[in-house]
Amino acid sequence: MARTMWRKNPLKNRYHVVIIGAGVHGLSVAYHLAKRGITDVAVLDRTYLGGGNSGRNTQIIRANQRTPENVAFYDEALKGWERLSQEVNFNMLIDQLGLTTLAHNDFSLERLRLRAEVNKAVGVESMMIGREKIRELFPFLDLSDKPRSPIVGALYHPRGGVIRHDAVVWGYSSAADRMGVEIHPHTKVEAIRTKDGQVSGVSAQGKEISCDYVVNATAGWCSTIAEMVGVRLPIISVPLQACVSEPLKPIMDGVIMSGDLAAYFYQTDRGEFVMGAEIDPYQSYSYRTTLPTLEVMASAVVEIVPCLANVNILRSWAGICDITPDFSPIMCESPEVRGFILDCGWGTYGFKTAPAAGHNVAELMRTGEAPDVIKPFTITRFYQNRPVDEKASAGTAH
Repeated sequence: MARTMWRKNPLKNRYHVVIIGAGVHGLSVAYHLAKRGITDVAVLDRTYLGGGNSGRNTQIIRANQRTPENVAFYDEALKGWERLSQEVNFNMLIDQLGLTTLAHNDFSLERLRLRAEVNKAVGVESMMIGREKIRELFPFLDLSDKPRSPIVGALYHPRGGVIRHDAVVWGYSSAADRMGVEIHPHTKVEAIRTKDGQVSGVSAQGKEISCDYVVNATAGWCSTIAEMVGVRLPIISVPLQACVSEPLKPIMDGVIMSGDLAAYFYQTDRGEFVMGAEIDPYQSYSYRTTLPTLEVMASAVVEIVPCLANVNILRSWAGICDITPDFSPIMCESPEVRGFILDCGWGTYGFKTAPAAGHNVAELMRTGEAPDVIKPFTITRFYQNRPVDEKASAGTAH
């Protein structure tokens, strides 16, 4: 008899840990807790597994961020992706086909040079390349001076690439289930209970469940979850749109980004072109896509790759991103409510960080102290004027 990916369990009256959000972050935290012997864990989600941003992203992974704090953290995540298939015994279909960030003017070229030097200082392979190398990698790009924004150079990150998002959800959930974690899709958390400044339980599906820890691992609704315990997060929620083309013969091996044109794209192993843009310029919880954003994506990609001008778009989608003032995440125990763990505010970067976030948040819960690599990302940095400014590498959404 074939084994299911995860078992169905009745909700118990008590767990040691309740994780809100069964996306890649919630499942990664559950998996890493189980590795540490903490298996009295319930992962609750109001929809199906991966129904939020984990199923709405464009699968890109990389470690060429801007600040030393983020570069170190994302490098840990990328190393986690590289060994995850073997670790959980599930093929994640990782493809490190390389990631190239284009510069179209002197200012963006200098900005990328600074990122390259920070990357090298932290130990991440990242280098500046000129037009000749770009032409060697992507002979179909328009590298002439005719475009509105000619390409003048690029930042090349060989270890960047893509990994299958649904496989990540299935692999994490299956591994966590095997170790005793309970996964409860279609189980909406209606309230979080506290007593004397400490988390005491949650109310879900009309059932009262006591617990010692609650992890807020949601994307799009982390602020509303935090408000259940009276915590206000310095976060805005905005849509992020993407689209995919009809399949074509393989012409491209690599991910291309352009901060100046606010677009990125790559060709999948099935031949489609996945394309994305910058976050929408307004706050919303809507999953609807818009024609103006689709036009921006298409025109930017066609300016870089003119041969795609007559390719048909098959579908588009959107996710909801939680953006902090400095474009860096929040990972810590709430200083206001003990036992309330924050793993949120990931903006457009959340998917690519799951292995490192899960590992470090689980270690924080096991020891009661934040590991060094996530100490810069505590929420108190906003009260103490210590931002970790990652806006410079967010000129395009991924």
